[in-house]
Amino acid sequence: MPVIAPYGTWTSPVTARSLVDAGVGLRAPWRRDGAVHWLESRATEGGRTVPVRRNADGTATDLLPAPWDVRGRVHEYGGGDVLPLAEGLVFCHGADQAVYLAAPGAEPVALTPPGRDRFADFAHDPARRRLIAVRERHPEQGHAEPENALVSIPLSGGEPALLVGGADFYASPRLSPDGRRLAWLSWDHPNMPWDGTTLWVAELGADGAPGAPVRVAGGPDEAIVQPAWLPDGRLVYVSDRGDWWNLWLWDGAAGRPVLPMPAEFARPLWVFGNREVAAVDARTLACAFTRDGLWSLGLVDVEAGTLDRLDLPFTEVGELFVDGRTVTFLAAGPDLPGSVVTLDLDSRRWEVVKRSTAAAPDPGCVSAARPIRFPTEGGGEAHAFYYPPANAGFQAPEGELPPLIVKSHGGPTAAASAAWNPKIQYWTSRGFAVVDVNYRGSTGHGRAYRDALKGRWGIADVADCVAAARFLADQGLADPRRLIITGGSAGGYTVLCAVTFHQGFRAGASYYGISDLEALAADTHKFEARYLDSLVGPYPERKDVYVARSPIHFVDRLSVPMVFFQGLEDKVVPPAQAERMVEAIDAKGLPVAYVPFEGERHGFRKAESIVTALEGELYFYGRVFGFTPAGEPKAIPIRNL
Repeated sequence: MPVIAPYGTWTSPVTARSLVDAGVGLRAPWRRDGAVHWLESRATEGGRTVPVRRNADGTATDLLPAPWDVRGRVHEYGGGDVLPLAEGLVFCHGADQAVYLAAPGAEPVALTPPGRDRFADFAHDPARRRLIAVRERHPEQGHAEPENALVSIPLSGGEPALLVGGADFYASPRLSPDGRRLAWLSWDHPNMPWDGTTLWVAELGADGAPGAPVRVAGGPDEAIVQPAWLPDGRLVYVSDRGDWWNLWLWDGAAGRPVLPMPAEFARPLWVFGNREVAAVDARTLACAFTRDGLWSLGLVDVEAGTLDRLDLPFTEVGELFVDGRTVTFLAAGPDLPGSVVTLDLDSRRWEVVKRSTAAAPDPGCVSAARPIRFPTEGGGEAHAFYYPPANAGFQAPEGELPPLIVKSHGGPTAAASAAWNPKIQYWTSRGFAVVDVNYRGSTGHGRAYRDALKGRWGIADVADCVAAARFLADQGLADPRRLIITGGSAGGYTVLCAVTFHQGFRAGASYYGISDLEALAADTHKFEARYLDSLVGPYPERKDVYVARSPIHFVDRLSVPMVFFQGLEDKVVPPAQAERMVEAIDAKGLPVAYVPFEGERHGFRKAESIVTALEGELYFYGRVFGFTPAGEPKAIPIRNL
């Protein structure tokens, strides 16, 4: 029989320590000579990212010893920082941002000088014994913006040579199968890559330099992503020209839609190296696509314009790598942690090669995501995933409603996932309900939904989070006296706006959240330097709007306890943003906690940071709402309580 105990006090097998001790981050899988490889980020090693190979006998081998760390930092968010070659592994080293080549069994050799240059999105040009990559060159002195360009890097090492420059940003250099043409994306301020990008193709001369580029598609109002060459020399890309990120095909003269449908075949270009589209043969694509926030894997026939959706138990799919008739990818499902998976296209058999956590989810403590739609301001509709409390060993007293945690994802141009998330199960298995909100502005629901946040950041997203909490409370699924909101980065800004400009939430948690839009506009990195132009308005011309939507100026309206978690080396949202807010709340006499982390940037990578933050958040809610969590979560200092 389940134990009768109040919500929030249930004992759970999902502990903060188990998340980091048994869990790793997985990305960029590939397959070569029958062996599966991937990048593995380990919190227990300070967040070091290691390339790993699964051997024929099923054992796993690290390809690089400590302190080697695969981590690029172009646009600060990185990605696209590894490329397997016959000669060895090309990668960016986190410590100096130089590009290295690691031949099998040999010490890595630097291909570029360490220092001010960062690199991403490698393409291999075997005929010319070189790499083609995005370079981000930082000024040696002063506050000028970095310069972005496409460059070639000799595999023998040496100074990279400029290939294409002049635009503010570049991504996705892709060499045609015959090595004669180069495709790439570019865009300029104030656009972000989901606002408008241009896809170019240029012939390469005998010396490898590109000739006059031809514009294939795109512009300031059309976002092109995921260019990929077919074996016959045609170019596939994803465009949102018809509202949805759909597949298009360019034959060298004109582009045409392949498969118009209300689904999206790409994610926003926050990081380099996204792979939702991969060529299988001259007419077949392996594609990851999403409908209503749920991802699937399918095969697209570009001639017939048909989609064969594969029957797989995943709700999250991405980073596809095709090797012959085998697709290697990342996937997760309602009860499957993020994993490296291989699929044989002929037999349709799939195998989990590596899980992000060694511990299998306890079936009695799995809360599966329930997609919901709910009414929001102005007669609109918004989306979310709802997770009820779930723990087979416990039951709440009759009549008690669970506390609700409203999660606001970062970005804000991003999306919540329906896949099994141990950080969500940490809460639901303790008796909390969770709703992960895909507010207006989120991806996966078409461009019109994505653009609904333009000019309304801090308004529409906040209204949707408030509406989600109200909707679930009205349905009898949450205690209206214990509504909590939490989020990181842009999601942290939504949190601070919600507790400042709205009533209803009784506590909040901000992870490296934004409190002062003016400070963000004046003190952030190049990639996002003009992001706020579309979300808020041009600065300083609309300074009045920036002030009006910055919680730091309206702390007198805030009347709920708050906890802040902040990396002290954060360049995206500097610590001063949180510290000013904490001091202002403290001066009001409200309960407030501030937990800074040495050595952490934008997002936490170290095991102790992750444990302290998760347990500290639980401890904070216990103190605020007057219950005693099971176990002994790490105590954090709380002022005014």
